[in-house]
Amino acid sequence: MKQNEPLVTHIYTADPSAHVFDGKIYVYPSHDLEHDGEDNDDGDEYQMEDYHILSMDDLDSPCVDNGEALNMRDIPWVSKQMWAPDCVCKDGVYYLYFPARDMDGRFHLGVATSDSPVGPFKPEPDYIKGSFSIDPAVLIDDDGEAYCYFGGLWGGQLEKWQTGEFIADPAPIPADAAALGPRVAKLNPDMKSFAEDPKQIVILDENGEPIKAGDEDRRYFEGPWMHKYNGKYYLSYSTGTTHYLVYAVGDAPEGPFTYKGRILEPVIGWTTHHSIVEYKGKWYLFYHDSSLSGGINHRRCVKYRELKYNPDGTIITMKPYED
Repeated sequence: MKQNEPLVTHIYTADPSAHVFDGKIYVYPSHDLEHDGEDNDDGDEYQMEDYHILSMDDLDSPCVDNGEALNMRDIPWVSKQMWAPDCVCKDGVYYLYFPARDMDGRFHLGVATSDSPVGPFKPEPDYIKGSFSIDPAVLIDDDGEAYCYFGGLWGGQLEKWQTGEFIADPAPIPADAAALGPRVAKLNPDMKSFAEDPKQIVILDENGEPIKAGDEDRRYFEGPWMHKYNGKYYLSYSTGTTHYLVYAVGDAPEGPFTYKGRILEPVIGWTTHHSIVEYKGKWYLFYHDSSLSGGINHRRCVKYRELKYNPDGTIITMKPYED
């Protein structure tokens, strides 16, 4: 596959979580469906129902669609909108984490398991207790502890869970107040449950102050991803309304993190969602845009490009349509 070109074109894919298992690259995207639904701030245009897992023997190899791995019809608690997933492997078992709305329209996180990285996956009958919002991303740290990061504003309902309980119509957050951060919860050894109540991650500016809600160029919106580089923890995320992929760096998996800069400038489409993975000594950014559909927000395509660091560990900002 070539850099900066769609991995597949026969279906619309988005929100790629890329991993290397047994020397092969596996991409866990969401699956955009064609429809004429309303486009609004609640994300009703994103009516995804299943997951297709992509794989490549090498970055130079063709990308394979391994077929449907999980469908909402097989999950008792799900009513609609299976959005951005992630997958990790522990002791030979693959754990697929995904968000979806329950029968009351509230987002939670579910988990399904398989003995194959491409599925099919068998879902747990209920969502993870204590989970809410969207965009799960799981890091298994060097000591074996696993952490689940999640949360998204607006349609992702993160604002509605500020007290730990669901509030349908919360008061707006003032622009000069600290921005909401993503949540993190340590997972139990079974990888199917939280070992603790989720904590809010603090993202600081260069002066050590929490980034403000009105700072839309830097504040957290959705799509958390965690990777480690030279012993540091890199929390990357989407700014949503301003369409940047940005990152912050910390010394511990639960933060705090200090904002460092942009990874990717805006793409075609309303926003972007990504993952970062090391493969054969190089680092790669997997992301999406709406170029395949001519700019239709809910018909996206997954791409990748090499990611490079400066000697001081900062990431070199990329422009999506320049090599």
